[in-house]
Amino acid sequence: MSTGKRIALIVGGIYVFLIVLTIGIYGWARLDNEEFKPQNEFKLDAWIELGPFDVTKAVLYLVIASLLTVGTMVFISRKMQQRPNRVQTAVEWIYTAMRDNITRGNMDDAMARKWFPFIGTLFLFIWFSNLIGYIPLPTNTEHKVDVLGVDIPSFALYAATANLSVPLVLALVVFVAYNVEGIRAKGVVGYFKSLIPAGITGVAVVPIFVLELLSNFMRLISLSVRLFANILAGHLIILFMTGGLAVLLGIEALGVIIIPFGIGIFLFEVGLVATLQAFIFATLSAIYLGGAVAEHH
Repeated sequence: MSTGKRIALIVGGIYVFLIVLTIGIYGWARLDNEEFKPQNEFKLDAWIELGPFDVTKAVLYLVIASLLTVGTMVFISRKMQQRPNRVQTAVEWIYTAMRDNITRGNMDDAMARKWFPFIGTLFLFIWFSNLIGYIPLPTNTEHKVDVLGVDIPSFALYAATANLSVPLVLALVVFVAYNVEGIRAKGVVGYFKSLIPAGITGVAVVPIFVLELLSNFMRLISLSVRLFANILAGHLIILFMTGGLAVLLGIEALGVIIIPFGIGIFLFEVGLVATLQAFIFATLSAIYLGGAVAEHH
């Protein structure tokens, strides 16, 4: 038997033993749950009130993502070498992917040079916002832990992009940017005329124009809701699969049974979804910017 199979057998045996032990100790009876509310994990309590503005954990995550984005760019720009090391090689690969696949693939070279810094920053900011959302931080002020007589917030997972307001603001920035760029390139009348596909004439122009105008506004939803829904759903599934479902249903043994699935989903979210959603948002932004100045719809 190979070493990998032995390890898998041992881990599987320990897992089955823990399930049997948990069921033997706690049984399979349901307990009433009146305290745990999954929606409270995304509740934003005001930490500091500054007039009409509140400082919440969402603000903290946005600040961390912003610092990581700026800090990464500054650090890398100062550490560039003639003979790149592994880190620089990886960074150059990411840079090339963003420049060629996301930006240049959806607009001409002149516009790509102009908008690449924006698209690249957008990708990195969303990427960091998604990634730090999977790092437990002491942000749960509802359930505090007593440490040497001091109540400190308990550790929890939270992502700023799981709050609709953050993706919506980013989508609004993109929306304004590509419409302004289109009007600047074609003029107001020319830009709105370009919304109508080539070959459409006569009475059909009016309903097609209305539909295209609505489609233009629907891009706000395609950008914001896609990012928000995917990150929120991922965090909820992780929350349920790592104990939340067991507490919600009041079955202790269920927590041991589903914990491996929670770990698998966590790794999937960190390894794929966080990067994929940042890539999709940046790519759609580049497509909308390129399409706004294109000759044909």
